[in-house]
Amino acid sequence: PLVRAGGGCYFISVLFTADIISTVEFNYSGDLLATGDKGGRVVIFQREQENKSRPHSRGEYNVYSTFQSHEPEFDYLKSLEIEEKINKIRWLPQQNAAHFLLSTNDKTIKLWKISERDKRAEGYNLKDEDGRLRDPFRITALRVPILKPMDLMVEASPRRIFANAHTYHINSISVNSDHETYLSADDLRINLWHLEITDRSFNIVDIKPANMEELTEVITAAEFHPHHCNVFVYSSSKGTIRLCDMRSSALCDRHSKFFEEPEDPSSRSFFSEIISSISDVKFSHSGRYMMTRDYLSVKVWDLNMENRPVETYQVHEYLRSKLCSLYENDCIFDKFECCWNGSDSAIMTGSYNNFFRMFDRNTRRDITLEASRESSKPRAILKPRKVCTGGKRKKDEISVDSLDFNKKILHTAWHPMENIIAVAATNNLYIFQDKIN
Repeated sequence: PLVRAGGGCYFISVLFTADIISTVEFNYSGDLLATGDKGGRVVIFQREQENKSRPHSRGEYNVYSTFQSHEPEFDYLKSLEIEEKINKIRWLPQQNAAHFLLSTNDKTIKLWKISERDKRAEGYNLKDEDGRLRDPFRITALRVPILKPMDLMVEASPRRIFANAHTYHINSISVNSDHETYLSADDLRINLWHLEITDRSFNIVDIKPANMEELTEVITAAEFHPHHCNVFVYSSSKGTIRLCDMRSSALCDRHSKFFEEPEDPSSRSFFSEIISSISDVKFSHSGRYMMTRDYLSVKVWDLNMENRPVETYQVHEYLRSKLCSLYENDCIFDKFECCWNGSDSAIMTGSYNNFFRMFDRNTRRDITLEASRESSKPRAILKPRKVCTGGKRKKDEISVDSLDFNKKILHTAWHPMENIIAVAATNNLYIFQDKIN
C-alpha cells in the first residue's frame, strides 16, 4: 500500500495549458525532483530532512526552485512556431555543491546550474554598500571584504545552450555513463554532444531516406546504457528496438542488435501498426534488461535475447475493443512513459482515468491505483482500483465506458533507492510513498 507524502503536491485550481506537466525526473540521490511543463517552466522539489519533532516529515517534497527554462520562439525561415514546452529533463550526477540538469524543448537543449547562496560579500573598496561606484581619489584605506550570512537564495543559471542541431522535434535526451557526453534524438536523427561544446555535435544515427516519400518509420525514444558508455538503444514507431555500439563505426546506421517480437497474425487489425509503436524505452539499473512501452503493454527484454521479450505486462487490455473511438479522439497516439524501481524488481506506467499500473516482476502480481485529490488525502492509504470489462459490475469496480480519457498519466518517476513515486496527472503532481507504520 502507498500513501501520499504530505506537502509534496503541486496543485493548480484552474487548468491552463501552460501548467500541464510534461516531464518528471528524480535526481541520482532522489532528494530532488524536477518537473517541466508546457509553459517552459521547471519546478524543482526538495525532500525534507528528518525532523524529530515531525517524524513523518521525512519524504515530504517541497518547492525548492522555479525558473523559466524555455521561451516560445519563431523560426522565420520555416514560418514555424517553436513551443516552449519542456519535453525532457535529465539530471547530471552531482560533482560539487551545485546541481546540474539538462532540459529540452523541441529544438534547444539547455544545461542549467542550480546553486544555493546564503552569504554575501560586504566591504568593497570600489563601491558603496548600495552598489554605487566610489571616487577612487577619495579612497584613503584598503578594506578586506567580508562574507556575511543572508537568507538562503536558490539560483538557476543557464551554463550552456545547445541549439541548431535538430531539424525535427527532439523526443529524448540521455546522459552517458562517462558523464561527459549525452545524446539527443529527434524523429530521424540522433546526435552525440559533449557537455562542454555547444557549437557542434556528432550525428550518430540518421534514418532519413533520400526520398521522404519512402519514409516508413521514425525514432520515438533513445537512451544510453547505464554502465557501458559505447552502447545505446533507440526505439521506432514500428515497434522495434535497435541496440548500437559506437565502437563499431562512427555512424551507427547498422545496429548491433535488433529486438522485435513477431506479430500474431490472428490479432492483426487496422490499428496494429499504431498500437505497436514504442513510446518509451528504459534500461534497467543493472543494465541487463530494458523495458519498452507500447500503447497497450509493457515489455521487458533481456539484452541477450532479441527474438522476443522475457516478460509482457498488459496495461489496459480492456481498451482493445475501444481502439476505434480512441483513434477518433486521437488518444491512440498518446505517448505513455514507464520506469523501474531502484532494484529493478518492479515497474510502473500510466493509464487513463488517472490510473497508474505497477507490476511486481518476482511475484507477477499487479495493481491499479488512482491519482486523484479525493483518494489522496495526506497519509490516506490508496485502494486498488479495478476496471469492469463486461458482465455484472461489482461495487468497487469502474466500467470501461465511464473511463475519462482526458485524465491520463503519461509521466511517472520512481525514487532511485526508496519506494517513493512521483505521478504527473495533467497539472497536478502526486507523490506517494510506502506506508509508514
